[in-house]
Amino acid sequence: MSHPLFDLTGRRALITGSSQGIGLALARGLAEAGAQVVLNGRDAAKLAQAADRIPGARVLAFDVTDHAGVRAAVDGFEAEHGAIDILVNNAGMQFRAPLEEFPADAFQQLLQTNVASVFNVGQAVARHMIGRGAGRIINIASVQTALARPSIAPYTATKGAVGNLTKGMATDWARHGLTCNAIAPGYFDTPLNAALVADPEFTTWLEKRTPAGRWGRVEELVGACVFLASDASSFVNGHVLYVDGGITASL
Repeated sequence: MSHPLFDLTGRRALITGSSQGIGLALARGLAEAGAQVVLNGRDAAKLAQAADRIPGARVLAFDVTDHAGVRAAVDGFEAEHGAIDILVNNAGMQFRAPLEEFPADAFQQLLQTNVASVFNVGQAVARHMIGRGAGRIINIASVQTALARPSIAPYTATKGAVGNLTKGMATDWARHGLTCNAIAPGYFDTPLNAALVADPEFTTWLEKRTPAGRWGRVEELVGACVFLASDASSFVNGHVLYVDGGITASL
């Protein structure tokens, strides 16, 4: 039997960008800890397929970059189904190009998908959490919140912003009973990283650069997420938790 501090029975969690990859793994992990999960994305068919894999899962399709649409979807869901107790802001994208050639439209898309989405969904859900005096917000940052690599400078900027927005959320909302923290994954084998996983040269570099000597598995993010979603982290606020095999700890 799991420790009661980590038991999420009776709580409901909304996970953005959860039809695949890290978001889906976190949704499954939260469900296994007892939460009812609400999957989000823009592709209704992919969401339905993902929900079929998680007992009791609901779906809530909306575009995280549409501020008004996000608020309408969240308000409508709360009115019809009840409280969202846990929010995982996972939706994100990547685009790689040398900075001097980086397309301006791709930069704007990164800002909207990786940063504005955290503001949009975080604000919409927090308004309800504040009224109840409780809530857990978990933003998905990145090893790039602290480090940079060639060809992804704008992505690095967005993940740095996620880390600081997390601190800002905690500063504004902790007094209302919310905890707002971030998980910063290192290099994980996900659809977003498919091109890198398929590159033997990059994988060799990563295995040498990471003290753990390998790619991360998405299931290895679940423990951190359950911790930050549960009563076990009741006095943890504004923290960025790196789950990276030690890559940020070593030169």
